[in-house]
Amino acid sequence: MSPRGWAVLTLAFLGVAVVLAALVLIPWHRPPAPRADQLAALRDLPAEQVERAREFRAALRPGRWAALGIGLLVALALGLTPLGSRLVELAGRPFGDHWIAQAILGGLAVVLVADLLTLPFSAWRHSVFTRYGLATNGWGGWTVDLLKSYAVSAVIGAVALLGFYTVIRLAPRWWWAFGAVGAATLVVLLSFVLPVLVEPVFNRFSPMEPGPLRTELMELAERDGVPVRDVLVADASRRTSAVNAYVSGLGPTRRVVVYDTLLREATPAEVKAVVAHELGHARDRDVPIFTSTGALGAAAAVVALHLIGSWPPLLRMAGVDSVAQPRAFPLLLALATVAGLVFTPVQALMSRRLEARADAHALALTGDPAAFEAMQRRISSVNLGDPDPPRWEYLYSATHPSTVERIAAARAHAREAGR
Repeated sequence: MSPRGWAVLTLAFLGVAVVLAALVLIPWHRPPAPRADQLAALRDLPAEQVERAREFRAALRPGRWAALGIGLLVALALGLTPLGSRLVELAGRPFGDHWIAQAILGGLAVVLVADLLTLPFSAWRHSVFTRYGLATNGWGGWTVDLLKSYAVSAVIGAVALLGFYTVIRLAPRWWWAFGAVGAATLVVLLSFVLPVLVEPVFNRFSPMEPGPLRTELMELAERDGVPVRDVLVADASRRTSAVNAYVSGLGPTRRVVVYDTLLREATPAEVKAVVAHELGHARDRDVPIFTSTGALGAAAAVVALHLIGSWPPLLRMAGVDSVAQPRAFPLLLALATVAGLVFTPVQALMSRRLEARADAHALALTGDPAAFEAMQRRISSVNLGDPDPPRWEYLYSATHPSTVERIAAARAHAREAGR
């Protein structure tokens, strides 16, 4: 069988593996609360809070969708015309058109152009957050965070590009197979390494001061069978007024991280409800589940890019001879961008089901549905989340159940528990 035949067979196998992994690992048996219960929860929320949240989300919506549209158009313009390949050539010319220069500098140049053309939408988003009081870091802090983000992305991108095109040069006929393994490995590595390496770049962490809340959170984790090393407080208030918490790390490095804004805004019972939700993710191994399905998806994507990108009409449009050339990177990026937009609803649906399971875990662990409902009200109020977003937007990109879904689930839990 030819390498292309093996590629087709491998893609079919990976596609089946992704579907089976999603069917087995994602809790599909947790349907949302009945719509009537959601509407009842919506009616109980303060009308002015709902109106302000919807006004905020409406202010963000045009820029968000315009950024997606412009990003797609830029990717297609660079990938499906010779513009992208010429940009890669231009980046490598000062270094004698060496393949490493084309691969790293050319690849980063293509990504940078796309980022710069959508940068005005990011700035506009920050202005909206500032106007509504969610951003506290000003333009100086926003710029510093943006440059940090570019630096982190450049380092990761340079390593990935160098590894990818090195594999192509060493195995020109079978690079897609090694690339698929490398992509899956990178997804797994980044999932567990990024929180440890990148979090300190953007936030400072300090141990929570000894006291009743810290003791209760440590005991909650111990009782849940998810022991943590420490409870840390992140100085999130330097850039936002939004509230949040999460569990980070694995095994002996696992710790609970609480935003200082959450401690300022919420009651201890509400903080426990949020942390119990995050402990649910750790106990049910949601990060490994999402990572494993993501790794399989990344491997399938590499093989699909090889097969689709090798189609002669696409190569002619891009002005390249082979998808394996560094000059063809813009074409690969364009195809990946389209695939990302197409599969966003699937990823969002999977995420919502995992989040719903973590909600159920929090309710069972704390036995306090009233505190859970109060926390959902507070998150919606402080973070200005639309408690019942438009259905089309929810289905396309929402990674969490809506506020009214979560409140309705808490009330259902209370009824079942006889409270």
